[in-house]
Amino acid sequence: MNRSVVIGSLLILMGLSSCANRGVGPQGGPIDSIPPSIVRTNPDNGCLNYTKPTIDIYFNEYIQLDGSTDNILVSPPQQRPPEIKVIGKHIHVAFQDTLQPNTTYTIDFANYIVDNNEKNPYPEYAFSFSTGDAIDSLEIYGQLINAENLNPMSGVVVGLHSNLHDSAFTTQPFTRIGRTDENGEFSIKNIHAGTYRLYALHDQSRDYIYQPGEAVAFVMEPITPRIDVQIEHDTIWKKDTLDAQGHKIADSIYTSEYYYYEPSELLLKCFKEDKRRIAFQRVIRENAHYFQLIFSAPQQDLPTLRALRLEQDSLAADTTWVNFLDYCVLQPSTGLDTLTYWLTDSAAIKMDSIRFELTYMKTDSVYQLQPQTDTIMAVYRAPRLSAKVLAQQKRKEKALGLQINANVNKKFNIYDTICILSPTPIARIERDSVHLLEYINDSTTIPVSTRVQLRDSSRMAYQVIARLRHDADYDLVLDSGAVVDVYGKTHKKETFIMHVRPQEDYATLTIRLATPCPNAIIQLLDTKDQPVRQMPVTGNNAAFRYVEPGSYYLRMFVDTDHNGRWTTGDWLTKRQPEEVYYFRKKLTLRANWDFEEIVDWQNVPLLQQKPRAIRKDENSTNKKKR
Repeated sequence: MNRSVVIGSLLILMGLSSCANRGVGPQGGPIDSIPPSIVRTNPDNGCLNYTKPTIDIYFNEYIQLDGSTDNILVSPPQQRPPEIKVIGKHIHVAFQDTLQPNTTYTIDFANYIVDNNEKNPYPEYAFSFSTGDAIDSLEIYGQLINAENLNPMSGVVVGLHSNLHDSAFTTQPFTRIGRTDENGEFSIKNIHAGTYRLYALHDQSRDYIYQPGEAVAFVMEPITPRIDVQIEHDTIWKKDTLDAQGHKIADSIYTSEYYYYEPSELLLKCFKEDKRRIAFQRVIRENAHYFQLIFSAPQQDLPTLRALRLEQDSLAADTTWVNFLDYCVLQPSTGLDTLTYWLTDSAAIKMDSIRFELTYMKTDSVYQLQPQTDTIMAVYRAPRLSAKVLAQQKRKEKALGLQINANVNKKFNIYDTICILSPTPIARIERDSVHLLEYINDSTTIPVSTRVQLRDSSRMAYQVIARLRHDADYDLVLDSGAVVDVYGKTHKKETFIMHVRPQEDYATLTIRLATPCPNAIIQLLDTKDQPVRQMPVTGNNAAFRYVEPGSYYLRMFVDTDHNGRWTTGDWLTKRQPEEVYYFRKKLTLRANWDFEEIVDWQNVPLLQQKPRAIRKDENSTNKKKR
């Protein structure tokens, strides 16, 4: 074979090889994992007597800020944030506020400075300078958690006030600030010697001043940052030398000094005060028979609703206002934030527009309740239908009658209450026409003694109280006309079938406290950290009966105000939120089993109590997305 043929064959083979192995060839080199480094700064980091409003930081490669400049923390906080620009390989900072004399300034970039290619961060960088002749050097450390569920809270401002008066928190920005990381941990550095008030503030207004409605945390007593010095002595022994008794002989004593910043284990419990702005929002009338008043938040008391006497002209000068409850039935929601008024007066139902005078308690700018009176209109715009269609609708509604219902089913829990439900308010119920029948075999029933009573003021439901048995079948029978609504509508005979679940379907859980805790309430939580059931502790025990099999966790709070629910704190009255504790163990409950757990709520440090499986970061406002 001649030379040209051999070379041609090799080229063909090389071509085939390159087609079959597309990954072979230059790959661009190894991935860059080296973070950028600082070449120089102007002025030097830590310089004194610097009063110019600009800072420049130069790097060895092109860099960028990984995220918004809002993530960069400047202390003391600035009313007008400094301009921070990245220009190629350097960062330019220009202060907009006038620099204060004899003050240490800190620009905390954290790890938001990254290179352009792989976003390798320059680790935890902070630049400090002083407009006076000394750099303040004290520091404090701590952690912020959600008071209700002990979750760490990130992105929350933690600040110090040198003004110890309570009014400073609501009128002046912080003296020094820090911000919590993903573990809720914070540090405040370059603190001047003195005594301070310490706060955490979910600063939605970004003015470093507390505004009503923002989540807060506070330490009751003022703190005084300090440096603790610990002296330790080490002995240096003479080498290969012993005394007459065979003991080592000391050559010299070496003394070491260790410096610790205190306080260093501060714990802040963040809460949002149970204060919401209450204001009337709108009136809705989607049906001629009722209208709804919508408020921005739950109210403490029912408002007063007055209407013009219905036969009057709303434009007349001598108008007469009457209590509108004489013309309707009120159905309040839980919390009184939605009020449904069912019209019972035929004249009111026929009116397209009803004019009201609404008086309620409205919150002012400082969340104080003040009486407010508004004039409103409930307007119903009927659909445009022909007379024939309207007549058909009326015949259909009359034929359907009252669509009565009940909450029973074939998997009814023995601890639930039987309820008769109506889509409209009930005017009356014939208790002798309500029957609960228990099956003693497949075809024979016996009557069960019952007590029928109104469930609540909405008049939309009645309870049927009876002693039920596990694993038993029942019929709830309503004779024709047993229930009559406020419009005179009634129903045909109705039978609702129910089966009470057997006791073997459930687990029983008994909780015993290792140490007594007065006013304690135990909450049974699902795997999403949400309460399923709760029981007060009696003595040292709390028993949960008829628990669905599954996985659960336990939380305990101290019900100091005896209202049966966890209560948040209040900054104005200096009331801390109610104490909360977790049981570290996950509980797996099986059907037809009795479980008992001993909870040692005192001997496990609070920050180690919450199980990792249900712990999460509560706030990601300023958290960097990588």
